[in-house]
Amino acid sequence: MKSLQANVVFAVLTQRLNSVPCRKLSTILTDKLTDCTVKSPFPAVAIPEANFYNHVFQHFPKYGKKTALIDGVTGREYSYNEVQESVVNMASGLVRSGMQKGDALALVSPNSVEFCTTFFSTLAMGGIMSTCNPNYTSEELAYQFKNSNSKYVATIPSLLPTVQEAASKAGCVEKVIVLGDDGSVGEGKNMISYQSLVNDSGSKFPHYLKLDPKGDTAVILYSSGTTGYPKGVKMSHYNLSSNLTQLTYPSILGTIHQTATLLAVIPFFHIGGIMTTLTSGLYKGSTIVTLPQFSPEKFLHFTSQYHVNCVHLVPPLVMFLARHTMIDKYDLSSLKHITYGAAPTAHKVASTMKRRLNLLTLQHSYGMSEIGISHFMPLEEFKPNSVGIPLPSVKCKVMDLESGLAVGPDCHGELVIQGPQVMLGYHNNEEATSSTINLDDWMFTGDVGYYDKNGYFYITDRLKELIKVKGFQVAPAELEALLLQHPHISDVAVIGVDDEKSGELPRAFVVRSSDELSEQEVEDFVKGRVAEHKQLKGGVKFIKEIPKSLSGKILRRLLRS
Repeated sequence: MKSLQANVVFAVLTQRLNSVPCRKLSTILTDKLTDCTVKSPFPAVAIPEANFYNHVFQHFPKYGKKTALIDGVTGREYSYNEVQESVVNMASGLVRSGMQKGDALALVSPNSVEFCTTFFSTLAMGGIMSTCNPNYTSEELAYQFKNSNSKYVATIPSLLPTVQEAASKAGCVEKVIVLGDDGSVGEGKNMISYQSLVNDSGSKFPHYLKLDPKGDTAVILYSSGTTGYPKGVKMSHYNLSSNLTQLTYPSILGTIHQTATLLAVIPFFHIGGIMTTLTSGLYKGSTIVTLPQFSPEKFLHFTSQYHVNCVHLVPPLVMFLARHTMIDKYDLSSLKHITYGAAPTAHKVASTMKRRLNLLTLQHSYGMSEIGISHFMPLEEFKPNSVGIPLPSVKCKVMDLESGLAVGPDCHGELVIQGPQVMLGYHNNEEATSSTINLDDWMFTGDVGYYDKNGYFYITDRLKELIKVKGFQVAPAELEALLLQHPHISDVAVIGVDDEKSGELPRAFVVRSSDELSEQEVEDFVKGRVAEHKQLKGGVKFIKEIPKSLSGKILRRLLRS
């Protein structure tokens, strides 16, 4: 048997060594030697090849006058008929303004009704939606605008100065759409009011738009990587429709969302907010209450006022609901279903929350920008610390970190995934794409874990050194590159340190060239240049030398210890 395996390994290596990165030979070799593929226990789902807008909105005529969206700030309600009319009119208005199929629109906004309208109207007319974190600085936004080649940008009045500065730096932005404008901003040569777009006649709506659902990019999401600058994740209309179809399977979210009132607290610019709340909620006829940003009082008040019965959370909010005394002041009896993901959450904390709120269901999930949501805990079960089972049409393997071969149950390794929702690739970055997705369309997640004998998966670590702050990704390399610009810093390494409230916080280990450099000066240097979640709230430590391997890699495990 060993001789046969060796021959197979040699043959495959000889055939593909020159065309496949060595790391990626693992899945090919595994298929020859043994079958350790874990398939979803659910039957494969039929995925429509259509514009993602059409897929989400196909049932809107049936929902009609039912409330689709409630603006959490103003309390104004919008029916499914009204949302569809606004999207059609805005798509027509975008076409009339000069936007063409394939043009990118960068959306810089917190959760709102206007976010929803802008998102879907862009897709409806064949544009590419690039969602942005509204907490980003002008430098961070400028990079995303330029990388996505966004000709249009949409933002709210309070963020307009930052966005205009970013647009000027990017050099590609032609027009800025002001969302929720009360009339004080007005329109100029390069400015368009949101209201003028939704008041369009709709006559320019492209009813017969020619589209390649599998090949045309619908959304570019920006996912931080270990190489520093965020990478643009290209998701096709088919990728998004696939993930929506998987998530709305009856045993996952389909049954709940049919009658749900959802509180949209997870940001819509994030893949989790897009898939678990915005699109799946509208597709199944839910009522969605938009919350622009989290505050304990508003979260609890909206949940009580609107009788919210389902909410999707990140771990810090699970901790909040499990422990905060403020919760006892509000009637949360309507809340029966909670899902959570984006980072690990202690089973004890999640169980405490479920018991305290008397929940009917508590579901953990797993996903990332590149794959949407791939694993979910089914409604019927809850396994401590597990992220669930593969969604319909998803296949998984766990690759041993030493041998590179797929392993069986209870063995740790890197999680690789194959499925119709896996991204097209990284925008303008073929090297990163080829090092992440192999010839057989298996995607290497960079996350380490295992699965049990029943096919339930557990995530235990990360190969990639991303720091998760309140569910947001922070790339150590990005902060390290920034810190090295300081004249009194000769070397630096950044790691994540555990924090009960945020999950993790960035901490910098600094080799300074001047004894006059203080911790506060280092923190302030970063503070003015990056978004809040990237700031060095885990502190600064001065050391004499950054521990590194012979190849120059930072030995972060030594810093952690």
